[in-house]
Order: sequence, then C-alpha cells, then structure tokens
Amino acid sequence: MPLNLPSLAELRDTRVEIQRFQGRVLVMQWVVLCCFLLLASRLAYLQVVRHEDLLAQAENNRTAILPTVPPRGTILDRNGVVLASNYSAYTLEITPSKVKDLEATINELAELVDIQTKDRRRFKRLREESKSFDSLPIRNRLTDEEVARFSAQSYRFPGVEIKARLFRQYPYSELASHVIGYIGRINQRDKERLEEEEDAAANYRGTEYIGKLGVEQRYERELHGITGVNEVETSAGGRATRSLSSRPAIPGQNVVLSIDIQMQKMVEDLFGNRRGALVALDPNNGEVLAFVSKPTFDPNLFVDGIDVENWQMLNESIDKPLLNRALRGTYPPGSTYKPFMAMAALSTGKRSASTIVNDAGSWTYGGHTFRSHGDAGLGAVDMVRSIVLSSNVYYYSLANEMGVDAIHDFMKPLGFGQITGIDLPGEVRGILPSTEWKRNYYKRPEQKKWYGGETISLGIGQGYNTFTMLQLASATATLANAGLQFKPRVVTATQDALTHAQTQVGAQQPLDLGFKPEHMDVVRNGLVGVVTSGTSARVFAGAGYTSAGKTGTAQAVTIGQKDKYDAAKLSEYQRDHALYMAYAPADKPQIAVAVVVENAGFGAASAAPIARRVFDYWLLGQYPSEEDMAATQKGQTASPIGKPRNKAEVPLMAPKILPAGKPDKP
Repeated sequence: MPLNLPSLAELRDTRVEIQRFQGRVLVMQWVVLCCFLLLASRLAYLQVVRHEDLLAQAENNRTAILPTVPPRGTILDRNGVVLASNYSAYTLEITPSKVKDLEATINELAELVDIQTKDRRRFKRLREESKSFDSLPIRNRLTDEEVARFSAQSYRFPGVEIKARLFRQYPYSELASHVIGYIGRINQRDKERLEEEEDAAANYRGTEYIGKLGVEQRYERELHGITGVNEVETSAGGRATRSLSSRPAIPGQNVVLSIDIQMQKMVEDLFGNRRGALVALDPNNGEVLAFVSKPTFDPNLFVDGIDVENWQMLNESIDKPLLNRALRGTYPPGSTYKPFMAMAALSTGKRSASTIVNDAGSWTYGGHTFRSHGDAGLGAVDMVRSIVLSSNVYYYSLANEMGVDAIHDFMKPLGFGQITGIDLPGEVRGILPSTEWKRNYYKRPEQKKWYGGETISLGIGQGYNTFTMLQLASATATLANAGLQFKPRVVTATQDALTHAQTQVGAQQPLDLGFKPEHMDVVRNGLVGVVTSGTSARVFAGAGYTSAGKTGTAQAVTIGQKDKYDAAKLSEYQRDHALYMAYAPADKPQIAVAVVVENAGFGAASAAPIARRVFDYWLLGQYPSEEDMAATQKGQTASPIGKPRNKAEVPLMAPKILPAGKPDKP
C-alpha cells in the first residue's frame, strides 16, 4: 500500500508555523516575566519604601481618634458666688450631609419631639454658618421622655442622633452681663483666628463654643481647658468597638473676679429703668469692685444662638442694652473734670491755690459769652472754693491760660482719652483733644485749625472732651492714691477646677505720676468741701465717714449762647447727663467711684445718691432699705431714707437654673 508522504512544501510550512509559535511563546514569557518584575517591584515599594505610611493608614482604618471636650471653667465673684457654670443635657442633632430629605426628616422628628418654629430658624442659621458634614442641634435640652421616644425610632433617621453635651449657664441672667460676657458657637471667623494661633486649632477639636464677650472672651484660653484624646478600635461600619488608649481632658480653670456681685446687684437695682454706668475701683490695687452698665441683657439668650425676635429687640432698642456703657460709652465729664484741671494748674505752675478769680456769672472770650452760675455769679473764688462751689468762670479762665496742648499733656498720663488696659475686650479711647488730634481728625483745612475759643469749654469738661466712666474712675482712683496709678483689673485669680488652688493674676507695681503732697492737699480739701458744704452735702449728710467728691452735669446737646437750659422743654434723650466722681474715706481711700446717669439732670440729684449708697455698702456694710431703693430709682432721694439693712442679711437674688431635661421656652 503506497505511503502518503508530505511534500517538501508542506514540511517547510510546518517548520514556519512551529517557529512562529515558539516566537509567540517567547514573547509571552517575556511579557509574563516583565509583569512579575513589575509586581515584585511594586510589592517591594509598598512593603519597604511606603511601609510606615501604609501601616499608619491601615491603623487609621482600624482605629479612630476621638477628641474629649474639656469642661469649661466656672466664673466666680470675689466671694465665691458662681456667675457662670455648666450643666449636662441631651441634644437632638442632624448631620445634613447624611440626610436625603432634610425638611421631611425634621417634620417626622417633630412628631416625636417638640420642635418649634424658633428651633427651625436657629437650625437654618447654623446650617448657613457651618459645613454640611457638621452635626447641628435641632433641639436642645431634651426631656427623658423625648429621649426615650426617639431612641425607640432612631433606626428610621440616618444622620440623626442624640448627644449628651455640657451647656453654659448664667444663673443670674442679666446681672453683670457686660462684665461676664457670654459664649456662642464657633463661626468661620473664629476658626480662622484659631488657625492663626499656634496649637489652638488642635485644642479646639470637637469644641463648638467659644467666648464672645467680656471675661468669657478675654480669658477664653484659661476657661477652655485642654482637649483630651480617646483612641478607639472601629468596626468596618465605623462603630467603636473598644478603647485602645486615652488622654483625659484637663478641665478649664475657674476664673475669680474682683467684682462684689451683691454690690453690683444693688447698683443695678438703684439705676432702675434709667440708663447709665458706674465703675468702682479699689485705688490701692486697681481691682474693679463694681462695673455697671444699664440697661443690661440676658447672656443665656446667646448660648444656643439668639432668635430673631430677641436680637431685634436688643439691637434696635433706643436704650442700647448691648452697649457696655462703662467700657465703651463716652461722655463729657462736666464739672467732675475741674479737680483734675486744678491739679494741672498746680503741677504746671500756671496758677497757685491762692489765686483769686472774680466769678461774675459769665466769662467772655472773642465776643462769645460763656455762662456760669446765673447772673450774679459766685464772686471772689480761690482754688478750693472753685471746686466746692463749682465755679465755671474760674476754669474758663484757667483753660485759656493753660492752652489745649498743656491740658492734654497733663491729662494723658491720668488716662483720659487713653486705653486703660483693663482686662476686658473692646475698650474705647474717647477723645482728649489737642491741636495734633484736630489736625488728624478732620479732613477740610479750615476744620484742622484749633481756635482759642474751643479751649475755653474744655476747662469745665465740655467741648471735644469725651471719656468713659472707666477712665474717670481710674483717674479718680489715681487722685485718691496720691498719684500712684494702678491698671484696672477685673480678674484677680485663676483656680484649679480639681484642687481649687488659686493662682493670682495681674499683680502690678503702681506708676507714680509724681503729684506733690501739698498740691494733693489743696485738691483734696476742695473735694471734701463739696461733700461737707458744697453741691453734694445733702446727699452725704449723716454718713459715718468723710468722703471726697465732685458733682457734674454734662450737656447731651448744645444749647444756644442766648438760650437757657430748660429740661422741661427738651425730650428725654436731649437732657443733661448727671455725673459724680468720689473716693472714701477721704484720708485713707478704700474705694473710688465714677457714675453717670444719662439725661437725668444734675449730678447731685441723680448720680451722687448712688455713689453714697455704694460707699455705705463698702465701708459700713449697709444695704438700702426697700423704701430708699424705690425712691433712689426715681431720682427722688439725697441721703438714705428708712432704716438701712445689714448687707449680710440681704439675700442675693435666687439663681435662674436651667436643669437638664427642661425644653426651651418659646
């Protein structure tokens, strides 16, 4: 049987196919080898080069670092009365980025818990101020029943959770609110400021509130504390399964004020519905004993975010309750400026104490007549008598002799028109005029020039002069302390929240302004004369001590040269301000006071009676009778009426407590 052998051509084609196959196999081998080399190099890169980084990432996927917010420190008065504290309560919070239909979710939540219109408005405002992944409260201070109802239905609300939080509380509401201040939610501006401070942003992880005003703002670093850390192991779903390590939070320090809150309460009550300010200092160390601005406001309104109605009420009120009048309100000092003008005359040698000036009831300069005490005047007055009887003519002529720049140069070290450096934010300078000030303040060339006639009214605390009650009180304290000047301080110590050990703050050495004792005696004699036989003699009749003081009346609006002041013809807000500056006892001062009652007329009638009761409280331990309190609120008293009470027997008002579980009121 014949064999079918392949032809030579067929054998040749087979070899070609085998060669092609072997070539493909070789290429595939190289490809596989290259892939293995790439994998090996990548494995080496990940295992060797990026080992530490990837290990950390893997650990982070397994663990989470949770901040522990420290309890905020409390604020105490000088006697240990708590003025700001914390309490724990539950909040219902929503993370907007985790909720599909936010409005529908809130409506469904409202069926379980009481969510009012104001809660919705506040939540909307917080959303506008925050990022979508921030957890925001829709309701604060849930009741136990509301917590139980939501917990049973929580599976229906992804992105909604209940959290236990510490809330700030101001138990005495409006009392001393301008000093204490308040806290509020951290906004974008706060975050930017924290990022600029070294380590500040890290210490505020998890913190939602920060001091916004007063002591709460100025001593934020001390009150806040140090944030703790809790490292936990997490499941694939992100839920914490166990704690790995922790560093506890360090509570904020307590802050102790120099304020006597009972005296503060008394003064605020004495003002009644009137507007004004009072600052009381210890001239021997600069401690602020009372720091009153009326009207006040309730700082509790700001903690959770103030609602529109309350904000409009406070912000648009003609009485300006948000204005800290003691720190930021500026007023012409009126005749309370005269003792300092007298000291300026003696210190600069412009006038001696025995120089006699004839007060004929007016003084004329450049064809302009400056009024004084009626038509008859006071007759011949020396320096002491000029203070006792408050001669305008004496100080018109003195201002003319000294000139504006000499007055400025003497008053500046006393703190007039300057930042005192008190440990409260927001202090303003006011105006202590000089030729340089006017050149810089005004724009038009004709306004920049200082005219001699503008100097005259400066001598009686009018004209461009505008100062704060803090500045007037500080200058009065310096005068009381024979020229030794202390910087005013509101905080005296910080206190460890756990051990209660106190650390003194603000210790200082006084600045000696170099007043001569003989000059001090002249001015002091004049100020004592005001109290014993002058404009405030009726107010201090029967006092168990001798004080030194000066009444003042300052124009709120300019009265024409030929017109006479008539309060009955002016609206309330155009009437003169009543002022008083004083210290006591006159020989060894323990307290210095400056007070203004806006649009209340004469200082002896409205301001001095408040100062008298402050001195009675501080020096004698006396608290006004209810009858005296009511009459003084209306400006109808001079010396106290009724039997004064022992201050130890007058209870401080009951604190307003917002316990956990109490819902917000509409």
